Amino acid sequence: MEYVVLNIAKDYTETPGARKRNQGKYSGEDFLETKLIPEFKKAQAENKQLLVDLDGCYGFLLSFIDEAFGGLTLKFGKRAVDEVLKVECKDEKSLLETINTVIEEWEKKRKSEGGD
Repeated sequence: MEYVVLNIAKDYTETPGARKRNQGKYSGEDFLETKLIPEFKKAQAENKQLLVDLDGCYGFLLSFIDEAFGGLTLKFGKRAVDEVLKVECKDEKSLLETINTVIEEWEKKRKSEGGD
C-alpha cells in the first residue's frame, strides 16, 4: 500500500497544544482542520493510506488526540478511518491504544447523533 505521510513534528509542530484554538497555539482543532482532514481527503482521492507519524513531538495532551482523531471519526466514520488511517508512534506506543479508544468512542457518539 502506498502512503500519504503526515509527520506531526515536521509538518505541523513539535509541541501540540490543547483541544480548541481558543486554548492556544497548535490545538487539536487546528490540526484536524488544517492538516488531518486535508491529508485524509488527499489519501482517499489517491486511493492510498494516510500514515500519521507521532514521533518527534514533546508529548500530546489527551484533549489534542481526542479532538483530532475523534473529530476525524465524527466527520468520516470509523469504517473510512480504519481503511485510510494508519498511525505510527515508536516514541510512546501507548498513544496507539489511546487513539483506537478515541476512535471507538467517537464512532458511538457519531451513531447516536444519526451517523450511518
